[in-house]
Amino acid sequence: MNSQLKLDAPWEQVKEKLKEVNYDLTDEDLVYNPGQAQPLLERLAKKMNKTPEAIKAWIESVSSNKGKAS
Repeated sequence: MNSQLKLDAPWEQVKEKLKEVNYDLTDEDLVYNPGQAQPLLERLAKKMNKTPEAIKAWIESVSSNKGKAS
């Protein structure tokens, strides 16, 4: 799996949108260093009981949504 995130918005904006949708997510859960997406994907996959691929698709979808996260 290519674990590089393709974000259409700055990470800080994406992070806030993700927290709007999932109130259980914390800033600690959403620690992301550009170029090192795999730890983020694995952490969220475990917490949300989803695959890393599903988490990646969700994050990229939220980042491309200019309004509220869905």
